[in-house]
Amino acid sequence: MNFKRFLKWLAPISLTLFLIICTTVEGWSAPTAKSTQLQWYGQSAFKMTTPSGKVILIDPWITNPINPKGKTDLANLNQVDLVLVTHGHFDHVGDAIAIAKKTNAPLVSTFDLGNALVGLGYPKSLVTFDTQGNFGGEISLLNNEVKVAFIPAVHSSTVASDGSPAQFAGNPGGFLITVQNGPAIYHTGDTDVFADMALIPQFRKVTLMLACIGDHFTMGPQRAATAVNYVKPDRVIPMHFGTFPTLTGTPQAFATELKKQGVKSQLQIMKVGESIRL
Repeated sequence: MNFKRFLKWLAPISLTLFLIICTTVEGWSAPTAKSTQLQWYGQSAFKMTTPSGKVILIDPWITNPINPKGKTDLANLNQVDLVLVTHGHFDHVGDAIAIAKKTNAPLVSTFDLGNALVGLGYPKSLVTFDTQGNFGGEISLLNNEVKVAFIPAVHSSTVASDGSPAQFAGNPGGFLITVQNGPAIYHTGDTDVFADMALIPQFRKVTLMLACIGDHFTMGPQRAATAVNYVKPDRVIPMHFGTFPTLTGTPQAFATELKKQGVKSQLQIMKVGESIRL
């Protein structure tokens, strides 16, 4: 037999034998790439779990009115590695301080918002230069597994507690969260559409956009669709709708506007409590 022909004949047999041996060895399994997981708690609250198992919360109002398991979800948060807060309003700060006291999770926010939240009780030792930034800046966190860029927003930001007057808490914003060898997720925070959103994909391709659509206090479905057209993410998930009667924007209206404006990004509508893999 020709030697080259023999090798061609032997190759598939050798591979088959190898797979049979491997699959019969106890405890062996083929390596699989781990993914980033995203869970929605309602309003603007999300939990990201990185491929290495690090837990990141964004605007963690876990106990919001549309989350029927809010108290249980909050009680089950025993590991949190970072808490990201876009601005000072109660429906975004949410349960951040209670979570920080329980888990020792550092705060990622603008410097002004960090100071304001320390005044409300966020442990000062967890609000440091390592995790504080400002718009245009980007910080590397969790042993460089994650980068967080600070993105402006068109909104407002104050904090208040115990009926005291609201205090200015810096400018509002959003986050572009990039996971090493994984997705780049743009959380808009509360905002109107603004033309500079078109600059975001010039610096980094956005895999997933978490876009507020509720109207009244933020952009509604029509303006949110325009925002998606600027950012051009692969996928978009609507948030910040239906929590209060005044937030009248709906995913259905958003879908209609995306189609009307010819937006190519894929729309994915999450249910409260649902988790997806990215």
